[in-house]
Amino acid sequence: MKKIILSFLAIVMVVSFSNKVMAQSSTDVTENTAAGAVLITAMGITETAPMHFGSNVLTDALGGTVVLPSNSTTRGYTGGVVTSAATPVATNAAYTVTGTGLETYSVTLPATTTVTHTTVATGVYTMDITLMKARFNGAGADAITSTLAADGTDSFTLGGTLTVKANQVGGIYAGTFDVTIDYN
Repeated sequence: MKKIILSFLAIVMVVSFSNKVMAQSSTDVTENTAAGAVLITAMGITETAPMHFGSNVLTDALGGTVVLPSNSTTRGYTGGVVTSAATPVATNAAYTVTGTGLETYSVTLPATTTVTHTTVATGVYTMDITLMKARFNGAGADAITSTLAADGTDSFTLGGTLTVKANQVGGIYAGTFDVTIDYN
């Protein structure tokens, strides 16, 4: 009888142990994991007006500067350069921007842009535009970052400083520069 009871207990222990091992190996453990993505639309920029410092008068051979504010065409002058009533008038460069609504972005402006006399290639026939500044739609101060509206639009204007060198050749000057925008 003792052998039967011991055998029975041994069988019960083996079966119990086997069931527990089988129960653990056959039970799947699942973790619910979050997933996501952000999809932003490509940014776009369109020039709606070019930067132009307008007509200016060189009053002496020493040169000077013409300062075009970012949000106004009322120019400031230093040295031997003054305003002129002749056309063309000054204009701020202006741009519209598109992208994903409520995203922030920044604008990168060149440190220096050179404009060159359109017909003369001797003497002092280039001028530099420096200190470019951007003013975003509705902003009270110059900045390099802005936030797109909920509909994904924004706009800004530019100004800068034109340096007129000593003995600058009179005439028409032209050039181009790059304005880069990108999400922050």
